[in-house]
Formats: sequence, C-alpha cells, structure tokens
Amino acid sequence: ILLKSDGWPTYNLANVIDDHLMGITHVIRGIEYLSSTPKYNLLYDAFGWERPAYIHLPPVMKDKSRKLSKRHGDASYEDFIAKGYLKEAILNYIALLGWSPAGEREIYSLEELAQVFDLSGISRSASIFDVDKLTWMNGEYIRMLSPEDFQARATPYIHEAIGDGFDEALICRLIQPRLETLNQIGEKIGFLRELPDYDISLYTNKKMKTDPGSSLDILRQVLPVFEAAEDFSSPALYEKLVALAESLEMKNGKVLWPVRIALAGVSVTPGGATEIAELLGKEESLRRLQIGIEKLEAPAN
Repeated sequence: ILLKSDGWPTYNLANVIDDHLMGITHVIRGIEYLSSTPKYNLLYDAFGWERPAYIHLPPVMKDKSRKLSKRHGDASYEDFIAKGYLKEAILNYIALLGWSPAGEREIYSLEELAQVFDLSGISRSASIFDVDKLTWMNGEYIRMLSPEDFQARATPYIHEAIGDGFDEALICRLIQPRLETLNQIGEKIGFLRELPDYDISLYTNKKMKTDPGSSLDILRQVLPVFEAAEDFSSPALYEKLVALAESLEMKNGKVLWPVRIALAGVSVTPGGATEIAELLGKEESLRRLQIGIEKLEAPAN
C-alpha cells in the first residue's frame, strides 16, 4: 500500500522519496526497522534509484530486559535539560551508547566525535542507559566550563534559589567544583536565603573535637571578633579566626566548625566559615552567630 484512502502517501513511500531527494546515502537507525528495509529497497529499485547503505543499531535499554521508552515514563532529552544537565554532556554520553572509539577516553566535544567516529566501533549488543554515568559525565563537563560560562549558566538557578544581592562570582567559585547537575545549586546554597531551624547536634564533630559546650564558648569569643572586623572579606576573617584559635591553643578546625554551623545551619556547605560569612555580610553573620549562641545556651536555662 503506497497511498492511503485519503490520497496521502504512506510513510514507507514518503520516506523513500524524501531521502532520495535529500541525497541521503547512509541510513543509521534502530534494529526494529530492519524488517522494513526490503520494502524500501523494492521502492528504490522501482524508481530506478540507488539504494542507500543501511546500518541498524542495537536498542538502548533501560535495563537488561526493558527498552528505554518515553511512553513508559523514561526521561527525554528535554527532561534532562530541565533537570540541569548540559546539552554537551548529554550528546557526549548518547554518542557512546552502542558505539565506542579506540582507547579509554570518554570526554569528546561534538566536533571531536565527528572526527573520530567510525562504523567499526558500533557494538552488536544492546546498550543500557546508565543515568549515574551520565550524571558523572555531566559533572565533568560542569567543572570544565570557564568561570564566565559557568556563571552565565548558573545565574538563573542562583536567582531562583536565593534571589539577587549576593556575590554571584564567589558563589560560583565555591559551587562549580561540587556540582553534578545545575539543579543541585538550590540545595547547596539555600541556607544563604534563610537560616534553617537546625538542631544543636550539628555542633558535635568528633574529628574537630567539638560539642555543644565547646562550641558555645567558641562562638562567644568569635562574636566580638566579627563585631570589630572592618574588613569582612573571607581572607581577613580567616586570618582573625586562625589567630583566635592560636590564642586559645586550639586547632583551626575546632574554631571554624562551630562558626560554619552557626552561619549555615547545615553540616555540608560549599565553602568554609569565612567564605559563608563574606557572602552573608557582617550584619547577617552577626545575627546568625547570636542565634547560634542562644540555641546553645537554651538547654542550660
């Protein structure tokens, strides 16, 4: 059947004519279309046209038994872009599904892929779409971005998470090495917008040898240091806290840990205590230190 009852051509006929008029010489498609190839060849022969070369690829699988299918809820290219993946990383990863270049290298630009592609690298077996591998590759691509390019891509996510008014260049320097997807930006810097209602158990750190009691003593001594600071940049504050630790005959970490907890209210942050203080500014840093002191004093009252 070449024409439907409404007079429009079937896909098989339209496909052959369209490819011929565009000068298509090679057709690379999924193995599920292998059974249609004889029909196309008969049409090419009937028109007296040269047949293209066909290459049929093994399927991309969700797991060992199920094909990847958007119909069944699997993510599409657009879905991954919306989740904060870079298009360059997606293209790189997809190019390596069912095909591999010589050697161990995995990171290629689109131009480099075009240069090294060879049909001999196509696998005969199905490929499994590994989201964890894609996420790893995306992290590699994020870290390869220039600071300017990364900031341009990260700024919309920063504004969505915490608004404006922060030193975006400093934020980007802190988070770029720690991201796998751009969507992680919000969870990593959300504490800058608002201090979480954290539990004082965060002040306990065996490695730093801190607990709520020692942290209270340290915050009480850090507060006047911050109040007196005229230069509230990270390097200047770090120098003051290191000097305080030395005067107390403590390791730096024992002073810096409770300060970071008081300022951020979370145990994992991009950047240390003084970098967070610089981002927050003097007024907000002092307010959060005071909140930390009050939290730690509360159990004793």
